[in-house]
Amino acid sequence: MENRLLEVYDLEQNWDAIQDRIEIAAKKAGRNIADIQVIAVTKTLPPELLEKALKAGIKIFGENYAQEIRNKHEALSLYQNQIIWHFIGHLQSNKIKYICPFVDTIHSVDSIELAQEISGYAEKHERNINILLQVNTSGEPQKSGCSPENIYQIAEKIHLLPNLKVNGLMTIGSFSENEIKVRSEFALLRSTSEKLNETFPNLQLKELSMGMSGDYHWAVQDGATMLRIGTAIFGHRFYIEE
Repeated sequence: MENRLLEVYDLEQNWDAIQDRIEIAAKKAGRNIADIQVIAVTKTLPPELLEKALKAGIKIFGENYAQEIRNKHEALSLYQNQIIWHFIGHLQSNKIKYICPFVDTIHSVDSIELAQEISGYAEKHERNINILLQVNTSGEPQKSGCSPENIYQIAEKIHLLPNLKVNGLMTIGSFSENEIKVRSEFALLRSTSEKLNETFPNLQLKELSMGMSGDYHWAVQDGATMLRIGTAIFGHRFYIEE
């Protein structure tokens, strides 16, 4: 497995190609590519490959597992001023302690209780942590995230918690090649964000985290500001369970 994971990918070429495709999609939608961030999804990849990614110009890394992101943060301590860590997976309350000392943004907050736990740890570490509220726009029961109908009650309470900054919303689109279906889910996230900002002006939500390797070009056209891209940058990888 290690040899497979350490295969040399032309990261610079892949990275440049991603940027070109995003720019094309952004122009099509009348958007500025400067308003769109790419979170390079590095789950299961070894620290050595993240070092190569840094040299290719990638600075924002997204991880799905709390212990794995903690271990990589420690392994790459020499680069701590160069890396921005995003946590993008389902977060268990008992794993918050692993990521709160250093994580910049948590994409997957879907309950008041989880937000309260993060707030407590952030206060303990004297940090302010950016969070996104995860919304299940596809209605699929196997996916995390609160329903679009319940997000208003949750957002109203979470944005008052100390040491947290609610920056926006996140969703995982259906794993489908049906453009109409997937884009309707992205459009739902965008409209939900707009309605939240109207309902709670103090929120000022700016970020929409949506779109992955298979659908990021659609997400750009529907307003995504954060794209979570892994396979298109690094190729296929092995998966682990935490």
